Amino acid sequence: LQYMSGFGNEHASEDPRCPGALPEGQNNPQVCPYGLYAEQLSGSAFTCPRPTNRRSWLYRILPSVCHKPFKPLEEGHLTHDWDEIEPDPNQLRWKPFEIPKAPQNKMDFVSGLHTLCGAGEPRGRNGIAVHIFVCNASMTDRCLYNSDGDFLIVPQQGKLLITTEFGKMLVEPNEICVIQQGMRFSVEVFGETRGYILEVYGAHFELPDLGPIGANGLANPRDFLVPVAWYEDRQVPGGYTVISKYQGKLFAAQQDYSPYNVVAWHGNYTPYKYHLEKFMVINAVAFDHADPSIFTVLTAKTTRAGVALADFVIFPPRWGVANNTFRPPYYHRNCMSEFMGLIKGHYEAKEEGFQPGGGSLHSMMTPHGPDADCFEKASKAKLEPERVADGTMAFMFESSLSLAVTKWGLQTSNRLDKNYYKCWEPLKSHFNPKCK
Repeated sequence: LQYMSGFGNEHASEDPRCPGALPEGQNNPQVCPYGLYAEQLSGSAFTCPRPTNRRSWLYRILPSVCHKPFKPLEEGHLTHDWDEIEPDPNQLRWKPFEIPKAPQNKMDFVSGLHTLCGAGEPRGRNGIAVHIFVCNASMTDRCLYNSDGDFLIVPQQGKLLITTEFGKMLVEPNEICVIQQGMRFSVEVFGETRGYILEVYGAHFELPDLGPIGANGLANPRDFLVPVAWYEDRQVPGGYTVISKYQGKLFAAQQDYSPYNVVAWHGNYTPYKYHLEKFMVINAVAFDHADPSIFTVLTAKTTRAGVALADFVIFPPRWGVANNTFRPPYYHRNCMSEFMGLIKGHYEAKEEGFQPGGGSLHSMMTPHGPDADCFEKASKAKLEPERVADGTMAFMFESSLSLAVTKWGLQTSNRLDKNYYKCWEPLKSHFNPKCK
């Protein structure tokens, strides 16, 4: 597999089997090279300012309009109904989500989507959803595109070979990928597979502003990879299924050819992937504990300056050197909602209970922080330079929206850890008015 590098770049690519497939000097000639059809995929309004204008031109064997009418498709546990169950303000933690066993229960990426929590709704183009995917089979002669928003996909177990209209990407645990609104894709897996998805409605992900950090640091643009053009001219007499996620529902249409018939493309609206080991960590080197915003990889902004619809934040291996400082995350009540997942290892603030493939949700203004064991150890630790989180990768989806948990998340999944609150019960008072 080959890739081009750069976040948000203007890229151009053509399958080497058809050199010269990209028109020269214009987007939409009267007759395209090789008899291809020109089709534009717009990721923003035509009149958006140039820095935020996103579109790509695709040169394909048949245009994507060639399909039978869409019909409703059973969406299983995919939802954006945030009122199906009473809200729960408690600290919530889930054990690792179960992957169905094949061949008794074959499940591909689409049928394995389960909505855990979210807020807002796609029709108003403002909101987010957190999904869990569990699957054991590849998508065969069917693809998905999301009319509602962007998918940020975080594989936790098993690698994903993702075929898109722009080309192919291999995404393994400790990597992420973003499939933006409207892009058709299929997922091939190689056994039992699990991961997390952050979906945003109404905004695209971008790199966070660096401010006083300067020009370099955090996720560097050059480390984001975009696939190169690849096509198949394949007829599917039995029918190829195109699935649309539209207004929170699934719909399916039939066509008799593969949608991956894009011979060449150019533009700045593409799928992309990123390896989390490439993140350049910024940290406190004198005293106190820096806010987790310094670990932001990608952000989807709102119209309010500094307030995110959603941030994707990671907690990678790094050095801890702060003097006279309680080094793990501090106790906290937040005006944001925080969903955390674990790709591998042990999260520093909760060595037990928080497991790879599971998750936690600390809702708006719900207090949270280190468990009792972590607090006692960190309070007495000798403050020497130390490696933090080696062999570990935890992440956070943070949002300014108040997230509602679905019925599947609270009940049907049967993965909710009802003893989570007990990790703070051993905390005891150390108050001594005679000792300053």
